[in-house]
Amino acid sequence: MSSVGSPPAFRRPASSVRRATVGALVASLAGGLLAVLPAATAQAAPTLLSQGKTATASSTEGTAYAASAAVDGNLTGTRWASQWTDAQWVQVDLGQSATLDRALLTWEAAYGKSYEIQASDNGTDWRTVTTVTGGDGGTDEVTLSGTGRYVRMNGLTRGTGYGYSLWEFQVYGSTDGGGPTLPGGGDLGPNVHVLDPSTPNIQAKLDQVFQAQESAQFGAGRHAFLLKPGTYNGLNAQIGFYTQIAGLGLRPGDTTINGDVTVDAGWFNGNATQNFWRGAEGLTLNPVNGTNRWAVSQASSFRRMHVKGGLNLAPNGYGWASGGYIADSKVDGQIGNYSQQQWYTRESSIGGWSNSVWNQTFSGVEGAPATSFPEPRYTTLDTTPISREKPYLYLDGNEYKVFAPAKRVNARGTSWANGTPQGESVPLSQFYVVKPGATAATINQALAQGLHLLFTPGIYHVDQTINVNRANTIVLGLGLATIIPDNGVTAMKVADVDGVRLAGFLIDAGPVNSPTLLELGPQNSGADHAANPTTVQDVYIRIGGAGAGKATTSMVVNSDDAIIDHTWVWRADHGEGWGWETNRADYGVRVNGDDVLATGLFVEHFNKYDVEWYGERGRTIFYQNEKAYDAPNQAAIQNGSTKGYAAYRVDDSVDTHEAWGLGSYCNYNVDPTIVQDHGFKAPVKPNVKFHSLLVVSLGGMGHYNHVINDTGASTIPAGTSTVPSTVVSFP
Repeated sequence: MSSVGSPPAFRRPASSVRRATVGALVASLAGGLLAVLPAATAQAAPTLLSQGKTATASSTEGTAYAASAAVDGNLTGTRWASQWTDAQWVQVDLGQSATLDRALLTWEAAYGKSYEIQASDNGTDWRTVTTVTGGDGGTDEVTLSGTGRYVRMNGLTRGTGYGYSLWEFQVYGSTDGGGPTLPGGGDLGPNVHVLDPSTPNIQAKLDQVFQAQESAQFGAGRHAFLLKPGTYNGLNAQIGFYTQIAGLGLRPGDTTINGDVTVDAGWFNGNATQNFWRGAEGLTLNPVNGTNRWAVSQASSFRRMHVKGGLNLAPNGYGWASGGYIADSKVDGQIGNYSQQQWYTRESSIGGWSNSVWNQTFSGVEGAPATSFPEPRYTTLDTTPISREKPYLYLDGNEYKVFAPAKRVNARGTSWANGTPQGESVPLSQFYVVKPGATAATINQALAQGLHLLFTPGIYHVDQTINVNRANTIVLGLGLATIIPDNGVTAMKVADVDGVRLAGFLIDAGPVNSPTLLELGPQNSGADHAANPTTVQDVYIRIGGAGAGKATTSMVVNSDDAIIDHTWVWRADHGEGWGWETNRADYGVRVNGDDVLATGLFVEHFNKYDVEWYGERGRTIFYQNEKAYDAPNQAAIQNGSTKGYAAYRVDDSVDTHEAWGLGSYCNYNVDPTIVQDHGFKAPVKPNVKFHSLLVVSLGGMGHYNHVINDTGASTIPAGTSTVPSTVVSFP
């Protein structure tokens, strides 16, 4: 609707919801066009099928009133509006054939006086299910009968001089009519290697996979080693790309390796800065020489681990390493940081920590060094304000279950220090076990049935958005399962509901530009999820590297209270299919929701802003960033009168925001004369606070004039020495 001369938008109270029977003519079913199910057919309880699905329309009044707004779940904030003529329609693709039960149409002031609800199997040949006449706006609940994949509201007569305008077009039904019910549970597929202490040749199997994965940075292999509870002697599990090793016990102490879980950098001549995409979880280690080596960089998690000794985070020879993440772990001895440029450790217990390079941050860590930024560069919070550990697969006797840990507030130390962690167990029978070859339609059918998702190791192309619409749904990946959106769709959208848990997978942009890759909540979400937030953990996003990929904005957080716990959102600077326009991606992470917390945020190389924050009361504990290497010249990153786009920007509208331990680095190796005005940008307000910030010029390849706004010294005097410019607190 135009803002000039438009009638005021109004919504009827809930009592106005009615079934559209008075004045409704049920269309003839003659000719067999509508497939009516026999009365004896068993049906699942009707569920909302349309939310977040692909929607199209005959016209729109403008870009702000797209068809997608009618199925985004936002009942009062976004809407579809047509041009101001009759014979307009909006339709939704349910993704698969469904048995239709009812449609709920929530009209804005510009309503349909008469309209048809139509169904189609192919989006071309339509049959009229129901005709509504004498409509008077408000909310219409229209009973439906039959099947179809596509459902549309076909407007016949407008109720006003304006167009047709729907806050929401909701279609309810079940997918039983579209095929057999999908089973839950089952085997874990060919790329999950389940071991027990009696399994023969364990070391040979570990070595075989490592040889394939050691340098396969952009390869197609995906693997998970799952170790049943027990003791394993004499193992050295070397972990390569896209490989996960995890114990199948409920507690780390249930599965012990007398040996090592090793990451080193021999494949890259002792340089660990590209040791990405791998993980270790739920194990107790007794390292052979007393210290386990875990020389990783981004997108590598170390969770629920107990190391009965020390932990060395540097590669053999102490070459470069570029940062990582530890959570919910206990290291009895010292953690040797050595050459790690930055690192974040959360809710753990350690025997000590050596060395700081640029940015080492701790929250809720027993034994962590005290804050001493800028030298040594330690930033320490006594507790983590809110957290909930990543869900994980385990064995309860002979039955697989997924444990969903409970939320913790102001937590310190591990969740399992006192024995059994708090949370709930969900049997694998309540999960659809996704295996290579599964389609998006099948995945969405499983979700519509009420199943959770367990992605087994593999690569999954999706030609439609995966829609997570049900509260408390778990989407868990094993072995860095990878989702690639085809034809420019958004890979995954989460409704504005409580308690969704996304964990353990990689979204890899496709060659056709996607507007977004991951969305939490529709635009203008406003529900309160403080008691049961959505969490995103070890979910990584990549644009380019494995091949050309594009996405305008990688991750959008619209829901309030979400927790982003360890993500690497990366526009590639090497590999295949990268270049300033080849893997164009303007924005990394955009936060619109209020009270969002990020713990361990790694976002790098975007063409414009890496992180933008619009929501109130946002918090970030640890942020690591590099600006895009491949900017061709100063003009390419000119932002109005500002030189360069900030690595982390808080919008001027925000009144309250706080962040700790942030670093931005530049390596403008195409044009080393490029200068950024600042690494960080924020409004100067009493409740917008930053602690422990730094910027670094890597070898003099480009420079920063300031750290945040106009505060902080230029890196230019440091020349090529990679000496950071720091700000202890702002304002």
